[in-house]
Amino acid sequence: MPWKAITAFVALIALASTAQAQSVADFYRNRQVQLLIGYSAGAGYDLYARVLARHLGKHIPGAPTVVPQNMPGAGSLKLTNYLYSVAPKDGSVIGMVSRGMATDPLLGDSKFDATKFAWLGSITSEVSVCATWQTSPVKSWADVTTKDFALGGMGSGSETDTFALLLRNVFGAKARLVTGYPGGNDVNLAMERGEVDGRCGWSWSSIKSQKTAWLKEKKINLLVQLGMHKHPDLPNVPSLLDLAQTDEQRQILRLIFAQLVLGRPFMAPPGIPDDRKLALRQALDATMKDPEFLDEAAKIDLEISPVNAQAIDDLLVQIYRTPKSVVEKAAAAIQK
Repeated sequence: MPWKAITAFVALIALASTAQAQSVADFYRNRQVQLLIGYSAGAGYDLYARVLARHLGKHIPGAPTVVPQNMPGAGSLKLTNYLYSVAPKDGSVIGMVSRGMATDPLLGDSKFDATKFAWLGSITSEVSVCATWQTSPVKSWADVTTKDFALGGMGSGSETDTFALLLRNVFGAKARLVTGYPGGNDVNLAMERGEVDGRCGWSWSSIKSQKTAWLKEKKINLLVQLGMHKHPDLPNVPSLLDLAQTDEQRQILRLIFAQLVLGRPFMAPPGIPDDRKLALRQALDATMKDPEFLDEAAKIDLEISPVNAQAIDDLLVQIYRTPKSVVEKAAAAIQK
């Protein structure tokens, strides 16, 4: 082999060895980590992500700067597909998507494999509600099956659409779904303008932190709460799980409501290096105990009840073992 070729070959081996030996701290030092948010600015997901971004970096080895950026579209399906197929798989890009993305391949039309994402954890588990604007004729659960009304949605796989369709298809709600809004704030504005009567799949934590005045002034009617358990703040709002009349309905609800356990999830693309995935998971866990993070969250009434990455992985394993017959019925329940 010519001497120049030997030299080049040795240089390539050395470069590869250096890359393999690069520590997590070396990779993240003086780097920006992009935190993509699957919804428009100002909504609940956006608020949680931006508070996290201000504290997460100091817990990642190398202390990178975490830069939040919105990528709304189709209830965060746009971002989910980007993370799955396009985003760099080196740990420099992470995302916050709808918790519904975890079950959309099972219950919807998505083609990605949710179990292959590097799930990092969640800031909270959730209870959602269906609510209508003060001028809507639908003011309580008793009105849902007797009066026509319109619910705003954000796209296939989003909770706004999933839960609106669930109410209509399983419980006979006289609801019409108006979908395609880029984010929760846009649906809220549509309620105020009278374009729609209300929305489902609205996290109670978001309402508490962002719409305190609406609650005090009774501008919204809370129709029903959605989740694996009732929220202690809402003792007088009926639970949809309690309203189920058959075992089949309860099975469908539990499968669909499982996503609420994921709350406000963060994830990285499939295939990122194991050491960086572990570092990001540990950083998120550490942030959940960070006094400065908790203090900022408390000041704006953000509910913090973390779910770690292993719990999410375990839940997904259980979800994807659901009997096919139950999955088919649940999928049919949330079809347009």
